[in-house]
Amino acid sequence: MDETKSPPIDIEKTVGFLLAKAYQRACLIFKEHFEEHDLTPQQFGLLGFLWREDGLSQALLSAKSQIDRTTMGGLIDRLEKEGLVVRKTDPVDRRAYRICLTEKGKALEPLLAPLALRAQEMFIAKLEPQEVETLKSLLEKIRN
Repeated sequence: MDETKSPPIDIEKTVGFLLAKAYQRACLIFKEHFEEHDLTPQQFGLLGFLWREDGLSQALLSAKSQIDRTTMGGLIDRLEKEGLVVRKTDPVDRRAYRICLTEKGKALEPLLAPLALRAQEMFIAKLEPQEVETLKSLLEKIRN
């Protein structure tokens, strides 16, 4: 019987732990910047996709954001309740919905986009521009 023990894991140095803590910090900074707008990072992300391409299907939004369909439905429900988006029947597939910004939802972009940029700048403030590019590249590799 092999009695050799593996060395104890240094949790605070694992990639998963570091990513989780970085995500927590990003969310905290986001909440500080968006406090008065009552939006979660996920809801803001959906608005961001729609500002770029309005009228995406719920399924495509789910795929782009990598959020499961059930969670996506809840996020859209909340944005719809706030009057920021509406569901419209897809003219090609009557079983599907397109998610469309309302005038209120469209009007938030010039207000919220600068807040998001400031939050992003605060989050990466300690990094050099090349480090930011490297970090993004590495995160893309891990994500896909």
